[in-house]
Amino acid sequence: MDLKMTVGANPFVAAIMLLLCAYSVQAETFTTQILTVLDGDTVLVKQGTGTLSIRLAEIDAPEKSQPFGETSKKSLSDLVMGKSVQVVSQTMDQYGRMVAHLNVAGLDVNAEQIRLGMAWEYSHFHNNQVLIALQKEAQSVPRGLWALSNPTPPWEWRKTHPYAEPASAILPATPLGMSCGNKKYCNQMTSCEEAKYYLNQCGVKRLDGNGDGVPCENLCAGQ
Repeated sequence: MDLKMTVGANPFVAAIMLLLCAYSVQAETFTTQILTVLDGDTVLVKQGTGTLSIRLAEIDAPEKSQPFGETSKKSLSDLVMGKSVQVVSQTMDQYGRMVAHLNVAGLDVNAEQIRLGMAWEYSHFHNNQVLIALQKEAQSVPRGLWALSNPTPPWEWRKTHPYAEPASAILPATPLGMSCGNKKYCNQMTSCEEAKYYLNQCGVKRLDGNGDGVPCENLCAGQ
């Protein structure tokens, strides 16, 4: 059967194909080392010659400044630091962090944080039955944060602390594969993203000749 004819004749099939293509672009699996743990659900990893912030998918851990935040952070550190970590990405969030699952020697780190009572299950529409069961188990013991008298979910805590920044917002993610090199001119830049990186992270001020904060107008016009 001609795939092009099938897609063209059926808008629903065409939509599904587009969604699958988008997913394949977003999905990425790689193995890396953790540079640092920022809180109970966020880490900084090596990626090429740069760094990348990763937010653990489907869980929400206490913020560092809220009760149990440091305990959750230490738990995640114990699980991943000094180990080979497989990253299975899902998407990018509004802070430029990769949202992903982490695995260490076959252990699902995201799920383990839930099992240990170090984070809340936070899957889409709460539809991950595995994580829900692990959370109920931790609550029944009770284990981790569930041993507290009245633990506050981080999404509720953030409503009363609107100025609290995500841990990775303090350490901006380095664009993949980028580092400060010897480039100094706009004609050496391959993209607007690279030009912004060299301006803001490497301090190459000549890229912003008119001082409006936008480097290399020929690359970044309209962005």
